[in-house]
Amino acid sequence: MHYLIKKLLPSVAVALTVTGLSLPAPARAQTYPIDCAILLCLSGGWPASVPCARARAEFIRRITPWPVEPPLQIWRCPMGASYESDRQSNNAGRIFEALYRPDSRQPLQPLRVDDVIPTDRALRLIQDRADIDISGPEFNFVRSIRIFDVRYARQHESGRDSDCNRSATVVLGTYGIQGDFSWQRSSITALPEAHVGLERWGQNCPGIYHRSVFVDWRDYEGNYGFEQVNY
Repeated sequence: MHYLIKKLLPSVAVALTVTGLSLPAPARAQTYPIDCAILLCLSGGWPASVPCARARAEFIRRITPWPVEPPLQIWRCPMGASYESDRQSNNAGRIFEALYRPDSRQPLQPLRVDDVIPTDRALRLIQDRADIDISGPEFNFVRSIRIFDVRYARQHESGRDSDCNRSATVVLGTYGIQGDFSWQRSSITALPEAHVGLERWGQNCPGIYHRSVFVDWRDYEGNYGFEQVNY
């Protein structure tokens, strides 16, 4: 699968078109090909290309306040129509099968839903999570994404008794097994080492006022990456 990632990324701008996928009408209205580009480019470590530059720009725009959005909205990338089944299977390869023909010698052609799933399965739209099973380790890079929203962090001495007053509100956004996104309360001490602006927090009592959004991730090979937006 990693070979396919490297092979297919240069063609992502060609393949990621709404007209290139024959989807049911309700799903078509809710699909945004940019999220397919974000998914593929993130997994490959954001390789240098125009499609991946645009995908990364959108990835960062979404965490630029306000509001702070999930940078990858995997439920907007049609990786293959989903279906209910009594048997669970690993469908990681379908992300590629749904977007590309496996034979690179042939021009890219639209892929019909019937090519991806059996015709005797009942199609259904998936909301707020991937429309295929991404629970396998191949998709750990999706679950590696973390968004730290430092909405407020202040440290200062009180004028009366020189005590150090500290207050902060930090929330952490993470992805679940199937790419579902959620927020939870966090803290300054949970911020990654790569975050800058609060290094002197808790040291004596220098005056600090800080707000930022920090996102980090690991690509398919485990390489670390991050971005920070101060505001």
